[in-house]
Amino acid sequence: MSNPPPKPAACPVVQPGAVPLSGARFHTEPQQLYREVRREHGPVVPVELLGGFPAWLVIGYRELHQVTSDPELFPRDSSLWNQWEHIPEDWPLLPMISRPMPSIYFTSGADHRRHANLVEPALEAVDAFELRRACEELADRLIDSFCGRGEAELLAAFAKPLPILALARIVGFPDEEGTQLADVMNELADGGPGAQQAYMTFFGLIQKLAKEKRANPGGDVTSWMYRHGDGFTDEEVMLDAKDITAAGFLPTADWIGNSIRLMLTDDRFASALGGGRFSVAQAMNEVLWEDSPTQILSGRWASRDTHLAGRSIRSGDLVLLGLAGANADPQIQQHLTPAQGGNSAHFAFSYGDYRCPFPAQEIAEIIARTGIEVLLDRLPDLELSVPVESLVRRESAFLRGMQEIPVRFTPVRTTGGLS
Repeated sequence: MSNPPPKPAACPVVQPGAVPLSGARFHTEPQQLYREVRREHGPVVPVELLGGFPAWLVIGYRELHQVTSDPELFPRDSSLWNQWEHIPEDWPLLPMISRPMPSIYFTSGADHRRHANLVEPALEAVDAFELRRACEELADRLIDSFCGRGEAELLAAFAKPLPILALARIVGFPDEEGTQLADVMNELADGGPGAQQAYMTFFGLIQKLAKEKRANPGGDVTSWMYRHGDGFTDEEVMLDAKDITAAGFLPTADWIGNSIRLMLTDDRFASALGGGRFSVAQAMNEVLWEDSPTQILSGRWASRDTHLAGRSIRSGDLVLLGLAGANADPQIQQHLTPAQGGNSAHFAFSYGDYRCPFPAQEIAEIIARTGIEVLLDRLPDLELSVPVESLVRRESAFLRGMQEIPVRFTPVRTTGGLS
């Protein structure tokens, strides 16, 4: 007797009332939306990803701490996901929710610790003073390209190219290829029709870099990993260099952009325009609490059936880290007065074993703060050239940044003395 034909894969089941992770409110008024879903669902929210796939969004501060502190129960191991059989090859969220690969970002457990033990010391070896000097030079060069016009769109002209040019130097790209990398990463970040080709170009540039640094090492992070990465394959070092570059680019660009927007629209930070360095630091810290570039981070997967804040989480369920929602948890806001006094207990860089490495956080802070300070030094009367109400956020539930920041200022000479 022949065996019966296999049953077709069941369709993904989304809980009734699940919140779609899409729509204008995620980028226009996310905090109000988080307040509403918190009232309706509590700190752990059933959500629906693009294509109708179920997940859980953790927006409670205590619950997010619980998830990120337990890498055995909630590992970053996407192979556990109970929805893979339903996921099409062209699913737009695959770059964020990828199958495991041998790099720091897409491994878990002992494999992740192995990569972290290579990447973190490599980033620690970056000279902070040299990085500040390089960022000042790069910021001046970018400002020189538009300072004589009296107007600019700061995201495209400054906030986006600065971090990728700085990261290119850290990772080991020559300056001429850093400019190409900046163009490619901007195209990739936009997520438009050219994004797939941009990714292939980015991957090709990283492969070329890794090959060159294997043959001719220098004083950069990629070369450091080759020198100290005993037991690491060329592919692993290349993929780690790719993750460092990609993960550092857009969050740092949005940290710059969101901080500039805050300082140009909030009277509390007016002193920064006169050189008030403490105001710059305050604005940047407030952004990490109130306007974090990474709003939702993917992800964790339950290693077994469990409960979280009264919710029944099944083995293999995807758990999304609602970093911005947890920062806005009324319990933590009430007790910690987060944005004041330099409090850094936010989740902007995640937490636990899979957090953004501390040296990477320091590098991002140096790039962002140096860039903003140079910008305000060079253009002290900088102001928005459009009403604040007309500023538009990028359309994403996961990342929070501006589409444009149009500004005007008194035209000034370049650092080279040219008008």
